[in-house]
Amino acid sequence: MSVAKVGAVVLDCPDPRELAGFYAGIVGGTVEGEGDWVDLKVPGGPTLAFQAAPGHVPPRWPAADHSQQFHLDLTVEDLDAAEKEVLALGAKPLDTEDRSRTFRVYADPAGHPFCLCAC
Repeated sequence: MSVAKVGAVVLDCPDPRELAGFYAGIVGGTVEGEGDWVDLKVPGGPTLAFQAAPGHVPPRWPAADHSQQFHLDLTVEDLDAAEKEVLALGAKPLDTEDRSRTFRVYADPAGHPFCLCAC
C-alpha cells in the first residue's frame, strides 16, 4: 500500500509562466496561474508546477559539480519529428554525439535537462 501519490513535479525557474508554456507545447495540457507559481495540468499525468526562484542557476549536464538533480523523460513515437518541435519551442540540445540511441538530451529554456525517449 502506498503512503502517498504524486501530486505535482515542481521545477524552480526564473519565469514560471514562460516555462509552463514551453512544456505545454511539448506535452499539451492547460497552463493555470500567474506570478510565482504556475501549474501545467497534464491530461493523464501528474501536474507539472513551476515556481519562481530568484537567482535561479540552471544545472549543467553532465557535470558532477553542478548536479542536474532530476530530469524528465518524455516518451515520443518519432525522435526526429519531436526534436524539431522541441527545438522550435526553445529547447537546446545537450548531447548530439550518438544519434543511434533511443533517447536524446536537451535543456529547457531555464536550463533543466530533459530527454526525448523513443517508445
